[in-house]
Amino acid sequence: MSVESTKDLSTITDTEIFDSHLGGKLSVQSKMPLTSKRDLSIAYTPGVAKVSQAIADDPAKHATHTWASRLVAVVSDGTAVLGLGDIGAAASLPVMEGKSALFKEFGGLDSIPLVLDTKNVDEIVETIVRLQPSFGAVNLEDISAPRCFEIERRLIEELDVPVMHDDQHGTAVVVLAALIGAARQVKRDISSMKVVVSGAGSAGVAVTNLLLSAGVDDVIVLDSRGTIHRERNDLNQFKADLAARTNRDDVMGGLAEALDGADVVVGLSSSTFPEEALAKMNKDAIIFALSNPSPEVMPDVAAKYAAVVATGRSDFPNQINNVLAFPGIFRGALDSGAKKITEEMKVAAAHAIAELTGDDLAADYIIPSALDDRVMPAVAAAVGAAAKASGAL
Repeated sequence: MSVESTKDLSTITDTEIFDSHLGGKLSVQSKMPLTSKRDLSIAYTPGVAKVSQAIADDPAKHATHTWASRLVAVVSDGTAVLGLGDIGAAASLPVMEGKSALFKEFGGLDSIPLVLDTKNVDEIVETIVRLQPSFGAVNLEDISAPRCFEIERRLIEELDVPVMHDDQHGTAVVVLAALIGAARQVKRDISSMKVVVSGAGSAGVAVTNLLLSAGVDDVIVLDSRGTIHRERNDLNQFKADLAARTNRDDVMGGLAEALDGADVVVGLSSSTFPEEALAKMNKDAIIFALSNPSPEVMPDVAAKYAAVVATGRSDFPNQINNVLAFPGIFRGALDSGAKKITEEMKVAAAHAIAELTGDDLAADYIIPSALDDRVMPAVAAAVGAAAKASGAL
């Protein structure tokens, strides 16, 4: 397990950041020596022709004799880049390079960033479908809602490889893992909790769906207009679906009304959590303020009303960070030969992360560090087992 002090983070300078990004953060390295004519004849012509012909004769060799089965495409249109919004494809490329670096460092997987200069759903889907022989999985990234839901759904239907929008499902897995740990800390079961999700974008929808899949049956979701309930006539199809499955008491109003008697609040929007609203939560409440870089409420204030507090920041305890989930999820899916990523695989990943806290569990340690080297193998093993059990192969 690796630990880095917050003091080290505070000394990062703009010069260091920009210098580190000169020329990009990625490169391609050959696995084969190319120092002789023999090497060239094996790696390229004429030897490579035998491998290409073998794949043409037996398509299954595409998975064993190319890197495609171990390659993840990191795809974005740059419309919802964390903290920056719609900045376009070119400006999003440093973020996608960073994601590819994380795949390599934490998952042992090669990946390639693909930023697409279009916001058209049909064009994005068609492009990825046509490119699919080049890779074995698709990580969708920083695509705005509600387009991201349609893009992911169609790619899952049209491709025979794992597809996951990490902003949705990576976030959801780590939130569920953190909630499992927090519930253990306050000696509760997640199925008995009333959970409020503030934010109905891509992450809010996915978090809600995964919590429901994991056994939480009392969830209220809020968007910018207040609670999502059955009486509202201004909901898109995704929010209407949430209205049919959440807010069982049809609570109307805003955050204060939703938090009255709540056990958990998960912040996934740019809104703030007023203290008077937090004061309405139950004893031993759990507050996840996940907006970055400015949480919905700062941890020292949240601690007045909660037994457990988490944020998305690395300089506070209990960081809810997607890097805990996506490397192991994709590694487990690819290792097992899964053709899709199911809800069962996501729930299994969350439990695998949560179980690593073990006897070390504490109010300021409900979830492992993003740098904990136990995480990826545990998640990959759990996801692989769930893939076999859920028929995802």
